[in-house]
Amino acid sequence: MSYFEKHVFFCLNERGGNQTCCNSFGASSLQKYAKDRLKKLKASSKKKIRINRAGCMSRCDEGPVLVIYPEGIWYQYIDKLDIDEIIESHIIGNKVVKRLQI
Repeated sequence: MSYFEKHVFFCLNERGGNQTCCNSFGASSLQKYAKDRLKKLKASSKKKIRINRAGCMSRCDEGPVLVIYPEGIWYQYIDKLDIDEIIESHIIGNKVVKRLQI
């Protein structure tokens, strides 16, 4: 059994030069947004939920990406609205957001 009910990893990789990476699309600010959003919802205190930073997850062309464990569900997201949907539907409601799943 996992310590956390949901453990969310955001790829925050930064590549040099002109190489595409998740952080090129604002992944760092959206990871912070997700963490702050969960605190405001107080969901992290009712459920054991952890939002973490991760290095390269080798899915740069699909970025920005995050993965939620223990299910191992991968998502691509664009903005705060996508993050809100992932939080409310999947992290809190246990329902996969098919339109964002990769």
